[in-house]
Amino acid sequence: MNNTGVRKPRLSRTAAFILFCLLPALIPVVVLTYFPIFKGIIMAFQNYSLFNLNDIRFIGFDNFKTVLQDPNLPTIMQNTVLWVFISLILQFAIGFVLSLLLYQKFPGRGVYQGLIYYSWAMSGFLIGIIWRWMFNGQIGVINDLLLKMGLISERIGFLSDPKWAMFSVIVANIWYGVAFFAIMLTAAMQSIPEELFEAADMDGANGLQKMLHVIIPYILPTIITTTALRVIWIFNFPDIIYAMTNGGPANSTHILSTFMLDKIVFGGDYGLAGAIGVISIVLLLLYTLFYLFATKASKAGDF
Repeated sequence: MNNTGVRKPRLSRTAAFILFCLLPALIPVVVLTYFPIFKGIIMAFQNYSLFNLNDIRFIGFDNFKTVLQDPNLPTIMQNTVLWVFISLILQFAIGFVLSLLLYQKFPGRGVYQGLIYYSWAMSGFLIGIIWRWMFNGQIGVINDLLLKMGLISERIGFLSDPKWAMFSVIVANIWYGVAFFAIMLTAAMQSIPEELFEAADMDGANGLQKMLHVIIPYILPTIITTTALRVIWIFNFPDIIYAMTNGGPANSTHILSTFMLDKIVFGGDYGLAGAIGVISIVLLLLYTLFYLFATKASKAGDF
């Protein structure tokens, strides 16, 4: 008790023990996630350059003004939208079809699942290097196949031509992300009770009707969650682009995350990079709020 006779609240032994047990998990999260975010936000308002570490100071919103006045920003924003939503739509569509096929029981299903899931286990940067070789204008296998099929008469510089570069990196990203949706949706489908399909059979439902009225409604919460997460991950996924084109040619494949890396790797300007990071966070927060409101995620499990 204190001098006023009021007992001070004290942490119970149980709560202290729980906190102690959580510390090994909390410390890495705080140090590796929240501290860098906090530090990056501070840098966004500083003149923080590796080439002038003796003159680090707060400069207000100057970094944001520099980013927003960059003549390449409209192209970068357009590329970001194309990168995210074309990749998402085709990853989901192909992944959903594959999950429907993998949901069926057939000999060797486990082998096919392993082959499809293989891409998800690889490094994004490594995938970018593989696809850079495949899209190579001189020795790439894609040009070779198109020539042999008679679809083109001369080789295409997929990664050196601004008209083809964005298309090329999106194709690589689609190949990489299909496995995620195939994994998640197949797992969700395997939890559907057989009674629902038996009831649909008794009602005379065909395959399309089962998909529309049984499968999709049941896995809708998984669809909403996975698409929301995938947008955020694709938005913050510069690995493939950096390995394939490094944002070129002529900024034709730069997105916000590669633009931010460029400011660090080639400019050493952590202030500008921090400003781009803060802009990205704000855009993703707005997207998440709009998405959750538009999809009514809290009611996604209601039938």
